[in-house]
Amino acid sequence: MDTTDLLLAIAHHLLVFSLAGIIGAEFVLVRGDLAAATLKRLDRHYGIVAALIVIVGVCRVFFGLKGWEFYVYNWMFWAKMAAFAIVGLLSIVPTMRFLSWNKQASGNPSFAVPAAELASVKNYVRAEGFIFLLIPVFAAAMARGYGY
Repeated sequence: MDTTDLLLAIAHHLLVFSLAGIIGAEFVLVRGDLAAATLKRLDRHYGIVAALIVIVGVCRVFFGLKGWEFYVYNWMFWAKMAAFAIVGLLSIVPTMRFLSWNKQASGNPSFAVPAAELASVKNYVRAEGFIFLLIPVFAAAMARGYGY
């Protein structure tokens, strides 16, 4: 048993669960009565956790027990990567809106998030969550040798 592989797997899983929690929290917090205090909490750690997932994931590919060939030639791996990339792309609009709303709220204490923008962001977060659910599906299949 390789301790490096184990530690990388643990870190990778904890980070992925953290990102799932962040997406879930965004889904819950993005609602009709979005307060300025809530705005400051939205999207704060999303990018950091996503970047760490990529870094640890790359380390797993190169330093893990399965070897890089297992990943490079496995279509389930690429499906998982595509799902992760789509989630990342879908997160751009909410992130930009959160930044804009924070800026507006800091300059105007009576700022209220426009309902249409809020509904749009909620749809993006909902889509992120749905696509995110595909990631563990592809990961579980890949871990069991499918796609190779």
